[in-house]
Amino acid sequence: MRITRIQLKNWLNFQKLDTGELGDRVFIIGPNAAGKSNLLDSLRFLRDVALPAGKKPQGGGLQNAVTEMRGGLSKLRCLNAKKDTEVRLQIELLADDGTQWTYDLGFKGEGQANNRIKLSRERITKNGAVLCDRPDSKDKADPEQLTQTRLELTNANAEFRELSHFFSETTYLHLVPQLLKYGPKIGGNVIESDPFGQGFLQRIAATNEKTRKARLNRIQKALDTVVPQFKQLDFRQDKVTGLFHLEANFNHWRPTGAWQRENQLSDGTLRLIGLLWSLMEGNSLLLLEEPELSLNEEVVRQLAKVIHRIQTHNKSSRQIIVTTHSEALLSDPSIPPEEVLRLSATDSGTEIKPLDKQEKIMLKSGLSIAEVLLASVKPEKADQLSLALSS
Repeated sequence: MRITRIQLKNWLNFQKLDTGELGDRVFIIGPNAAGKSNLLDSLRFLRDVALPAGKKPQGGGLQNAVTEMRGGLSKLRCLNAKKDTEVRLQIELLADDGTQWTYDLGFKGEGQANNRIKLSRERITKNGAVLCDRPDSKDKADPEQLTQTRLELTNANAEFRELSHFFSETTYLHLVPQLLKYGPKIGGNVIESDPFGQGFLQRIAATNEKTRKARLNRIQKALDTVVPQFKQLDFRQDKVTGLFHLEANFNHWRPTGAWQRENQLSDGTLRLIGLLWSLMEGNSLLLLEEPELSLNEEVVRQLAKVIHRIQTHNKSSRQIIVTTHSEALLSDPSIPPEEVLRLSATDSGTEIKPLDKQEKIMLKSGLSIAEVLLASVKPEKADQLSLALSS
């Protein structure tokens, strides 16, 4: 299953947004603070909502997703929302068998002392047939039901459980190498769904041995092409502490080479391992935030091809949505303009800026996305940054 269209209303930066048709591979570009991460977060939000209510505090997925995960409705709602304060997400999807789905979710504050979140709408269709349309007669008889979505209730989503599973299995990984290197020293709680990779080693350990070995073998072959003196990748459990570790062997004057654990590996090597693992980890929607960080520019130039190759070799195509600032990544000539969403900040909220006539001509002439579009999202006064600090 993949998402074919996203429409947002009053969601963070976006007073109103319509992505139009989306493909299997999407690249989101835009200036800092335009809302690239917030667009990804709309899909992470639906993942948080879809997780079963029994696994969530405060009344279920919706309450937790808004209040606990995002600090409350006042921080989530677009600052440009004035008279119409409803937050709304409308998602269109296409299943592998051709089934068309829509999920339309709207919510507001309850307006009472505890100001819980209440649904203003929840509408689900399958091939045009309406399976859920709320508020309904049950909600009117018991308004308390509007604090939860049907999506998150296992006893109420049998007709559209496929949709619920899709959202709840969405994967997001923005691996921060330092959290992995110094995890035992940092300690503390791992953030729910572990978006920054603090529990990455536990994810590898939880994978069945055959699959784990196959993935690590593919990653080993990839590292061999770009990491100097790299020889072998392994995953082992410390017999004394019981902790799991990534271990890499490098060519050395010793015949057996030199072994290093994850806390000794470079940030770029750890980021690349995390990125490649995520690309091979299942068929769920994958959200990647600035995958170019810590990586050598020549490696970044290959990322679009790597994503495409893994997508085409999987048994079922996996949709991957990427945010990026990277000229190297977007210089790949295989990236067509229809795979790129360019965000533009305006006085009324962030919008998607379509290609103008001149940009279309330039792209048709053979120039890359990086050459044509990245210049349009750079800060206009970036060259004055050092002057501003000296004044």
